[in-house]
Amino acid sequence: MTRIYLSPPHMSGLEQRFVQETFASNWIAPLGPQVDAFETEFAAAVGAPYALALSSSTAHTDRP
Repeated sequence: MTRIYLSPPHMSGLEQRFVQETFASNWIAPLGPQVDAFETEFAAAVGAPYALALSSSTAHTDRP
């Protein structure tokens, strides 16, 4: 049977550094400065007042 990958990873070269920084800072779960920064930068990039990072496309929240 041929395996079908739904979303193969894209590695640009910075991922290893970010993973190392995350482990070094001990912000593994549930959230930390990397997620906060992503939400802020994403909201700014799309012109939204805020953004919320989710664990998957099927996750949802009741936050406004």
